[in-house]
Amino acid sequence: MSHITTRSAYSRLVDRLNQFPQGAPPSELLYRILQMLFSEHEAELVALLPIRPFTAASAARRWKKSEAESRDILNTLADRGILLDTEREGHSVYTLPPPMAGFFEFSMMRLRDDINQKVLAELFYQYLNVEEDFIKALFTNGETQLGRVFVNEPALPPELSLHVLDYERASNVVRTASHRAVGLCYCRHKMHHLGRECDAPLDICMTFNGAAESLIKHGIARSIDTSEGLDLLQQAYDRNLVQFGENVKEEVSFICNCCGCCCEAMLAAQRFGMLHPVHTTNYMPRIDDRLCNGCAKCIDACPVGAMTLVSANDPLKKRKRRARLEEDLCLGCGVCTRTCPEHALRLRQRPARVITPLNGTHKAVVMAIERNKLHNLIVDNHALWNHRAMAAILGVILTLPPVKQALASKQMKSRYLEHLISQFKN
Repeated sequence: MSHITTRSAYSRLVDRLNQFPQGAPPSELLYRILQMLFSEHEAELVALLPIRPFTAASAARRWKKSEAESRDILNTLADRGILLDTEREGHSVYTLPPPMAGFFEFSMMRLRDDINQKVLAELFYQYLNVEEDFIKALFTNGETQLGRVFVNEPALPPELSLHVLDYERASNVVRTASHRAVGLCYCRHKMHHLGRECDAPLDICMTFNGAAESLIKHGIARSIDTSEGLDLLQQAYDRNLVQFGENVKEEVSFICNCCGCCCEAMLAAQRFGMLHPVHTTNYMPRIDDRLCNGCAKCIDACPVGAMTLVSANDPLKKRKRRARLEEDLCLGCGVCTRTCPEHALRLRQRPARVITPLNGTHKAVVMAIERNKLHNLIVDNHALWNHRAMAAILGVILTLPPVKQALASKQMKSRYLEHLISQFKN
């Protein structure tokens, strides 16, 4: 496929992907990536799939195929990590994940011989790390982002440890998940094919719950128990890797263990830090200037360049330096505090708590409202005729701050929604 004018199936697929709150801006590179991952016929079919979870029967109606044939196609796509499928009440329910976090990563989470992963890695690198449109759209549009940082638990001082909530702990996600899996780190695997990977572990990024259930079933990730999950987390702590996971409190689907040189989230934080592409923890380090000797180990450890060295303003030691924190850039991961030999760094609470969506529905609705895509969540899946789906969406909207409720009402141009909001306030 050489020119955009010949890509009608892939163009429709791109339109479908951009119904997600986090989409994929079209470009020559994106079309080349999609051509590697989808046949033209598959692109036509996937372009017709709804945003919210669906069954083989609903896909069959959209595709005008038999349910058995549709199920075979869906399972083939799930085998390649294009779709996720989980069991609900004895039936398979399918979901088309967004490109990221989604089928881009799944395509590199295991070694494959059905596609040229080196070529795919090069295309991903150009699309994500050289062109800026995708990463900016993914990480900087709206106030609510797809991912957040978990605090480095061994870095917590005793006085804070008792106040850290369960959803702030990666260890709690590992312990409470219904399914746990580990796969190759997409980011380092991609960089490996480019000869740019670091020496951090490759087999260390984890998925959980429904996403893990599907990836395990199709051999994309390896099932692990709680003990191995906690061991992997400890390896990440020991290597000063940052835990970056889904920006929800409940049913977290992934936690990546990120370095500052390979990982997309950390690279985005370095490039667009002032735009807050990643939600921080509720903590940040405090520097004790009396103890800091300017050794720069915290600067080397910080994955996003939030630590710098400045003059200590010591008239007796004019060359003496000390660490300084750029608070607007700090993720609050706590990695720096564990590298300080003088114990001059200690985590403290941020002045205001960071707001985390309750679950995936809450996150999707808020992101859609902020990105002017709320209508996609409702109209695309015929949720106006699906009481359960509509109730879930309205349930989120009715709990939002007034500003976001007004945005939602404006986008839907709905007197019914305005009436519900006014009744809820009363």
